Amino acid sequence: MLSLLAEFSARRTLDSLHRQLGAGLLAAAAAPGLLAVIDQHAAAVRDIMLYGVEGSAAVAASVVLAGYASGLLDQAKEHGWRFTSPADWNHADWFTARLLAICALAKRHDAHS
Repeated sequence: MLSLLAEFSARRTLDSLHRQLGAGLLAAAAAPGLLAVIDQHAAAVRDIMLYGVEGSAAVAASVVLAGYASGLLDQAKEHGWRFTSPADWNHADWFTARLLAICALAKRHDAHS
């Protein structure tokens, strides 16, 4: 029961993130440079999930991704960052690119589930 609640909460977090950043994923489909940046961030996030989160293999990927996204957003806010949709997604800042990568990973995970 607890794992279902965690997955539901994680899905809400990831869905909210996707609503904010979905336009960036669409832009990446037409911009090879942006897609490459997102892929690099996604590789780093995958490594963090595999090697940097103890017990991550026993937890649903959506829960780990949502937890990482929440921690990242907390850190970004501490540094004064606020999400604003970039006029040009190709020039997205580091936090936005990292969050786009999390959205892309969640989307890929959902496609394989």
